[in-house]
Amino acid sequence: MIDLKNLTIEKAHKDFLDGVYTCRELSEAYLKVIQNKNKEINAYLEVYDDVLAQADIAQKKFFDGSATLMTGIPVAIKDNILFTGHIASAGSRILENYTASYNAFVIEKLKNEGAVLLGRTNMDEFAMGSSTQTSAFGVTRNPIDPSRVPGGSSGGSAAALAADMSLVALGTETCGSVREPAAFCGLVGLKPTYGAVSRNGIIAMGNSLDQVSPFGKNVRDAEIVFNLLSKYDAQDSTSIPDTLRKPKSKKSNGKSIGVPWHLFAEGVDPLIMENFKHSMDKLQKAGYEIINIELPFSKYSLEAYYIIMPAEVSTNLARFDGIRYGYSAKGENLKEIYMKSRGQGFGREARRRILLGTYVLSHGYYDAYYNKAIKVREKIKTEIIKAFETVDLIATPTAPMVAFKLGEKLDDPVAMYLCDIFSAPANLSGVPSIALPSGNTEEGLPFSIQFMASHFSENTLFEVGKKFEEIR
Repeated sequence: MIDLKNLTIEKAHKDFLDGVYTCRELSEAYLKVIQNKNKEINAYLEVYDDVLAQADIAQKKFFDGSATLMTGIPVAIKDNILFTGHIASAGSRILENYTASYNAFVIEKLKNEGAVLLGRTNMDEFAMGSSTQTSAFGVTRNPIDPSRVPGGSSGGSAAALAADMSLVALGTETCGSVREPAAFCGLVGLKPTYGAVSRNGIIAMGNSLDQVSPFGKNVRDAEIVFNLLSKYDAQDSTSIPDTLRKPKSKKSNGKSIGVPWHLFAEGVDPLIMENFKHSMDKLQKAGYEIINIELPFSKYSLEAYYIIMPAEVSTNLARFDGIRYGYSAKGENLKEIYMKSRGQGFGREARRRILLGTYVLSHGYYDAYYNKAIKVREKIKTEIIKAFETVDLIATPTAPMVAFKLGEKLDDPVAMYLCDIFSAPANLSGVPSIALPSGNTEEGLPFSIQFMASHFSENTLFEVGKKFEEIR
């Protein structure tokens, strides 16, 4: 019997090489867990019917010597990542029957390596949410405690990995949508530098913020997936050319950590703060220098984000009008078709953000809200870049609370939005950030710590992450 709970990419690769089990047998083991657990957890919206055929193709790579680390590795993919011939609904009724006509860049990379794509995972509708409760296809439950949320919007991918229903998983981040589920499910979640991983073939939420992001059970697995996917793509105008992919930090030893304590003054669960302080103490004993830093503009990150993101949402989702593709309602005239299609096709949270975004972009409010938020974003980006002139890393808790109960914040959008309070600075500034498990409550719920580094300094995050795994 394969020990899925403790399996890593490198261990699976060695087992394949040694003939301990085949790619098909590993995929069968995951399919069996999915069959047993997915009905309760609802991590997968669809398990692909060609999983075993993919595994057999992967096995051939071991026979002809072309296998790589990712060959035969079972991967879960978020429902907003296009995979030719398969549905990609973005968790929305409006795209319930949309079949992808091409592969996303990241899918091409995985397929070329012989990875096995298990299925598409549940998500908050169009990635709008922090709990995977806004999906049109039911809530996803946290495998650690099924009465709680797994985080969002990539909660399905996180739940699939945490429940041993995949070996690694892909999500997307607009603001904390991988790091927060990683925190709630006891996983590692990496938000790469903006432009490091191609967005080609990703159903857009906020173009200036979205980024494909890997989940792993450990830092090394996330690193392996990132290194595979972090390539220049000429088809994505936001993809950064290889010549520009250089760390911006002026520090070099990777041993100084800045902590903006003033950002934690209120609104953070005392247990979270206690765990964070213990984590900082452990890092200090391990040889890291802990430095108090000030990020005065970063305290406005959430406010700026919730103006910029809805503005981009309202623009991106304008294409779903009931005419070109997706859900289309019947109506007596064009206006009625528009109104019914969008009213019935979009859920409450999507409609809320479309309305908010349309408002802040409207005449008379564009300068008052949107332009001002863009200026604040630049201030935040500038101060974070400047901070990395004196420190190698910036540390904060990943989320202000542990996984909360299903339904607990569903009727309070502001409380739900506050889940992103520590995520927003990295997304607005485009720097990479990693979330790491940092212990558990008495009830067994995970704590999490996150680190930010300067642009294209993912290796610095992997180094501190691996060290933290040793000492936590």
